[in-house]
Amino acid sequence: MSKIKDHIAKLNGGGRKALSIFLSAGYPSKDSFLDAAKAVIDSGADMLEIGVPFGDSLADGPVIQSSFIEALKEGVTLTDTLSYIEQIREYTDIPLVLMSSANPVAKYGLDKFVKDAEQCGVNGLILPDIPLEEHEEFYDERFDGFDKILLTTPTSSKSRIKQIDILSSGFLYCVSVVGTTGAREKFDKEVLTNLERTYSQVENNKMLIGFGIKNADGVKTFAPYCDGVIVGSAVVKSVGDDDKTFTGTSALIKELSEACG
Repeated sequence: MSKIKDHIAKLNGGGRKALSIFLSAGYPSKDSFLDAAKAVIDSGADMLEIGVPFGDSLADGPVIQSSFIEALKEGVTLTDTLSYIEQIREYTDIPLVLMSSANPVAKYGLDKFVKDAEQCGVNGLILPDIPLEEHEEFYDERFDGFDKILLTTPTSSKSRIKQIDILSSGFLYCVSVVGTTGAREKFDKEVLTNLERTYSQVENNKMLIGFGIKNADGVKTFAPYCDGVIVGSAVVKSVGDDDKTFTGTSALIKELSEACG
């Protein structure tokens, strides 16, 4: 049974798309991160994805890369990230997903990582640089306690989407556009056609769309083609620019949440 999938299904059953918010662990500062996370939760996030700072995050755009650099300057590690998740878990019961490059996880030690992540309350994992061909080799039985969330891209073939749908659990992460993370001003017809194509191929999972969504209009644009949305760069930027009580970020999350239904 998947807590994440069940949570999304319950939201959808109530006429709502799921709102998953990505935050960079330890940003805007090591001491203020938990306050930012709590503000996001209190303002209407249905799920949180916590990104482990890493110096070579190839898929991330400048906003998230910059946040990782700032967090790394403060010495934020995977150990710190798990500690944050443990404290967030004490605050909320919403699904918590850890997103990381594979390198920090492997360096941490797989046995230790699995044990510590389970104890901290991690529900799902996104390790984008584990190729589909190595998925089952990496995610052995030690990882059975987590949802393993895989990504599709606009260039994924129908057969590859179906394979990803079979292997993924929790939800399938659909990348909306080619390129790196970051807010977009608009999405052309080709993007929407591709999202419709991908959504029609997904049978085993809920599908969430990420990359490029920055406001309520973006949520409403994508809503017909998914079960939920993921917002990262726009929120990370807001957190970095915000005041100590995260007033602006709270307003943004409320706007996004209302657009989800």
